[in-house]
Amino acid sequence: MAEAHTSRLLRQLVEVVGPAPWYWKTFPSLRSSSGRKLVWTYRENESALGSLVSLGLEQEPDKPLLALNTYCRPFAVPPSRLGIWCPEGRSLRLVCFELNGLKAFDFGEIAGWFKQSAERIYAATEPIADFELPLGLEAGVHKIDVPPELQIAEELIAPVSCAAKTNEDPAMALYVFYLHAGLVEVLPQRWFTRGQLGAGFEPGRQWITRAARDPESHCIFGDGIRIGSFLLEEDGQSLAQWIETTP
Repeated sequence: MAEAHTSRLLRQLVEVVGPAPWYWKTFPSLRSSSGRKLVWTYRENESALGSLVSLGLEQEPDKPLLALNTYCRPFAVPPSRLGIWCPEGRSLRLVCFELNGLKAFDFGEIAGWFKQSAERIYAATEPIADFELPLGLEAGVHKIDVPPELQIAEELIAPVSCAAKTNEDPAMALYVFYLHAGLVEVLPQRWFTRGQLGAGFEPGRQWITRAARDPESHCIFGDGIRIGSFLLEEDGQSLAQWIETTP
């Protein structure tokens, strides 16, 4: 890969949203319809709150409007809404909140239990849209019922774990959501296997955390925990080459 192409992809990769709490600095900048800026805060050193990432007004970051547990990924829904996707058992959950409608709550409401809880999202306000999609869908394009509140969102690429029964079975897939069209495309990562990555490969310890589409080549690229960054072939399922490898 040409050095200029590599550098461009690495610059783009820095901006791709990854899961809470590890990638919280990649979370989107947000403004409500009234023009108020909202900011993300990682509560890393607050033991009662665990790995919580909170959202609050810039002037009042300690008055949370929303809290995200591990593995949540937020995304902007123009003009002034917030979408979040996260794993929920054997499903993917997608929700949407109206930023102006979020109400503040006290951290005491969730201190102690949120860290250990299976709950991924906490808010004092109900989302305006909420739907789930089962994991384990076969490769290919599937029609889905997307709430109208989410249909304006851009293409969303969600890495999900798969149950690999043999050394050649993919341990992960990419769910590519075309929310405006009510479609999801399932792309098994046929290179992400014990057979392809070798005897030292451990699903769960190594995993794809984030992926996006290169606007120039239209190919998908991404990175992960303990696997480095990668570029996929046009089919979105095969490894074209490593951008950077893990030392």
